[in-house]
Amino acid sequence: MTNTIRILGYPTRRALYTWIENEALPKVSRKPLDNINTMDHPRNPPVEVKMDAIHRCFELGESIKCVSEEIGYSRASIYAWRKRYLQGGTVALMNYKNIKPGSLTEGTQNSPSAELQQLLARMDDMQMEIDILKETINVLKKDPGINTETLKNKEKAVIVDALKEKYSLPLLLKQLKLPKSSYYYQKAVFKKQDKYSGIRKKISDLFHENSGRYGYRRIHALLSRGGIFVSEKVVRRIMSEDGLAVKVKSRRKYNSYHGEISPSVPNTINRDFHAKKPNEKWLTDITEFAIPAGKVYLSPIVDCFDGMLPYWTISTTPDASMVNDMLDGAVSLLGKTEHPIVHSDRGCHYRWTGWISRMKKAGLERSMSKKGCSPDNSACEGLFGRLKNEMFYNRDWTGVSIHEFIDILNEYLIWYNEKRIKISLGNMSPLEYRRSLGFVA
Repeated sequence: MTNTIRILGYPTRRALYTWIENEALPKVSRKPLDNINTMDHPRNPPVEVKMDAIHRCFELGESIKCVSEEIGYSRASIYAWRKRYLQGGTVALMNYKNIKPGSLTEGTQNSPSAELQQLLARMDDMQMEIDILKETINVLKKDPGINTETLKNKEKAVIVDALKEKYSLPLLLKQLKLPKSSYYYQKAVFKKQDKYSGIRKKISDLFHENSGRYGYRRIHALLSRGGIFVSEKVVRRIMSEDGLAVKVKSRRKYNSYHGEISPSVPNTINRDFHAKKPNEKWLTDITEFAIPAGKVYLSPIVDCFDGMLPYWTISTTPDASMVNDMLDGAVSLLGKTEHPIVHSDRGCHYRWTGWISRMKKAGLERSMSKKGCSPDNSACEGLFGRLKNEMFYNRDWTGVSIHEFIDILNEYLIWYNEKRIKISLGNMSPLEYRRSLGFVA
């Protein structure tokens, strides 16, 4: 009616009714729905019809309007059934007026009729079906429209365990069509998996103690150092099941190339990043950290022998003084007979006179990557990648000042040297490795 008024433009509903009466058109009668009282459509439907409607509308999520039109009962009736069911359960939906009292028999008092017993049994079955669907949705996180027959035996066993306090085991197994032998087999599998419960907690503790920076190989190494011996495969599976994954994110690399300021030098390192002793081959580069408070730049020295960072500088401006101070600090740690090769890219910082003069004064040999060829300095690039994945990416730096960030970065680099284990070093940190070889006290 409302849509008709809008389309025709009549001002009121009364005006439209008057027009219909004047035209002597037949009145359209509303579908009686609940007023019908026949064998096929009783005014007070059985409990099964009410429970089925409640189940379809409020468990499976079907349209109440569609269900109402299909069964021939109004939406208001369906809502009323639901309200009664929530207040008093399936018993509240029974039509007591339609229940005929049963005849008394010897030895019994008010014994229910066979029809009533069947009705109650059917109600119990429907309640069990509803509870199974609830557990399927809540425990297994399945779609509300899932067919329980398509569930795996493992999933069915989980549902049985969740409902066995409320229903008997044979009834649940029959309802889910799960063989008894399959159920006990799944129970045995669950118990077998529980043998790693202690290790699972230890793995979680180690992962969070290292700020989520270690993958399964390093976690396996830490377990071995602690006297816990399991395979890498088990550690990987447990970490995967518990969601203990190192977050990896890639960003654009900082580029300091400003053209050919001075003549380049040969690539002496030539991607051979192995050294027989400390201070034989050094790598260097600059990387950028962009946080809401501003930008921070890191310039380290990386020793090819074990990945140790002998020296580094951190600054808010990537100028020449940053790399020159870094080089001066690293050179001050060298012995009189130590003259490492220093490899870098072709950035402007390594082609200015200040850097070149310092290299000559310390007797250090220069080595440069090819233009635009990052693999030529891949060992240093790898350090930056690990650093940012473990410390920088996937963290909210909002509210962190520049000075606070520099302190956090310094703490990480110290931890990197002293505590972060490397698989290639026999599951030791660079400092532990040097101590084991007698290079440091």
